[in-house]
Amino acid sequence: MTEPTVLTIILNFRTPELTLKALDAAVREMAGVSGEIVVVDNASGDDSCAVLSAAIERNGWGANGRVRLLQSARNGGFGAGNNFAMRAGLSDGSQPDFYYLLNSDAFPQPGAIRNLLTFMRSNPGAGIAGSAITGTDGTPHHTAFRFPTVAGELEGAARTGIITRALKNAVIPLPLPRENCAVDWVAGASAMMRRRMLDEIGFFDETFFLYFEETDLCLRAARAGWQTWYVTDSLVLHEGSSSTGMKRWTRTPRYWFDSRLHYFTKNHGRTYALFATLARAAGGTLWRLRVVLTGKPLLDPPHFLRDLIVHTARNIARPAAHAATPPNPDPVMED
Repeated sequence: MTEPTVLTIILNFRTPELTLKALDAAVREMAGVSGEIVVVDNASGDDSCAVLSAAIERNGWGANGRVRLLQSARNGGFGAGNNFAMRAGLSDGSQPDFYYLLNSDAFPQPGAIRNLLTFMRSNPGAGIAGSAITGTDGTPHHTAFRFPTVAGELEGAARTGIITRALKNAVIPLPLPRENCAVDWVAGASAMMRRRMLDEIGFFDETFFLYFEETDLCLRAARAGWQTWYVTDSLVLHEGSSSTGMKRWTRTPRYWFDSRLHYFTKNHGRTYALFATLARAAGGTLWRLRVVLTGKPLLDPPHFLRDLIVHTARNIARPAAHAATPPNPDPVMED
């Protein structure tokens, strides 16, 4: 039987040193796997390409097309960058059997890529398989989820035990799986996708700049009859938010609100999107009352609830437009 081919894709946006760390781990884990690795520089506009190219040459990774560096002319976001690599395919012009998406701040551990491939080969109904992900300190990350719903928006914003218990089947983050299981969607930090599935449903929707693009892809896959799985024996360490600056947000960026609104309107309609926002606003109001009464930390970025409501009111009737502005270290909503 012919060995299936895997194209591993790593996006870089102004994080060349982290990208090289991820690439080093990917090169190690792709040993013995038929396929290649492509690094896409998402129009960083800095010295990323020079740093990456020199390291690939210095380490001999580029021999026989095993590792390639591609430059995208624009930073269209996570989905667009991965689509760019998937369209490029393998160095001989053919398309692989599987695409493996790896964040530039994610580091596959021994067996991580091969175990995903083994799982996909053994489960022909699986279109997408995501890894078990922990922080670099070993703290488990929640990367298996239910699809967002009105009830899930209310529960997630309220953060209140009685509401969580009442809406337990709508809680978006799933309890940490202890064994392989089918889920609604997985994080794209480390995920393998079947090319045959993507031939059927299409690549990422590039209207999403960042966030919700993998949720949308998994939903399209589910509607076409493909399964998404969480695979426990594929372990990846993840630093998280290195390119987006999420940990440093002082205001939620507009592209997050754009992506959220596009997800709901595209997949459920504008009326549903409006109710999803109202549910999140109601839950957020309840949480803020608890904050006042108990002194708990707010947790949301400043002005989040106001920005959410204003953004929805201004944009729910408009056609979706691709947010082409790259993330800034301290992105803000427009007032």
